[in-house]
Amino acid sequence: MNRRSFLGNAAAGLAASGFLASIPNVLTAMSRSKGINMPIGFQSYVFRDVIGQQPEETMKRLAGYGYENVEWCSPKGYQGDFAPLAKYSGKELKKITNASGLQTTSCHFTWKEITDDASLKERIEFANQLGLKHMVCSGGLIAKTEDEVRKRCDQMNHVGELVKKGGMIAGYHNHNGEFDEKFGDRPQYDLMMERLDPALVKMQFQVAAITSGYKAQDYFRKFPGRFISAHLQDYSPSDHKKEVVMGTGIVEWPDFFAAAKVGGLKYIFVEMESDPTVMEGCAKYIKNL
Repeated sequence: MNRRSFLGNAAAGLAASGFLASIPNVLTAMSRSKGINMPIGFQSYVFRDVIGQQPEETMKRLAGYGYENVEWCSPKGYQGDFAPLAKYSGKELKKITNASGLQTTSCHFTWKEITDDASLKERIEFANQLGLKHMVCSGGLIAKTEDEVRKRCDQMNHVGELVKKGGMIAGYHNHNGEFDEKFGDRPQYDLMMERLDPALVKMQFQVAAITSGYKAQDYFRKFPGRFISAHLQDYSPSDHKKEVVMGTGIVEWPDFFAAAKVGGLKYIFVEMESDPTVMEGCAKYIKNL
């Protein structure tokens, strides 16, 4: 199942032993000799077909590629392939993650999970057990009218207020729809940026928006400090639907990372969902930037 449709409806041995789990993210990031001073992360949805059934084995393999951080999808909200993980408490899932050689600082939650206060309270407790810094809403702000977008943004601001009281930062994750759906010539994303309170809701930018003609770095510079993380994708110059190893496609990564400092990025998560085989090459590319 495609992620968009679903949401609309340092070495392998050390990683495998769990040693990396004892090293703070900042130290592992600083251990790289070049300029990307953020831990290299991946989005768990890429490996949804196996991570639910084999979480330890899957994460150890990714740690062996050089990944340091995993962004989870809330098992309770996503269900499907993630349903087997719903039996774990936040503390238990954190223990499994750390034992696999990874940290977890962020997780995706569905709109339905977080816009009901009772559900959100329980999800905040789960997120704190998991050790999260960021609770990211995986979509839900797109609407048919400007008034409805504003109403949903106000809901998201309320969520952000409760998440902030819970000791974390709320984020919102875009897909191409926020740019493809417009009022006049203006993407809905721009209206969202106006209506969302930057003190309560930060943004997680999905680089896939480049296939709709919108560059992450342009938004980082236009809205400095408004972003906490990003999902990284790259696409073949001859086929913008084909994901390729970062650095071989259409994204200008040096400029992206230069602008990321202005945007406020703290974390990056590689998400090559249509071709997981390029994930290892992406980790190597980032390490050598």
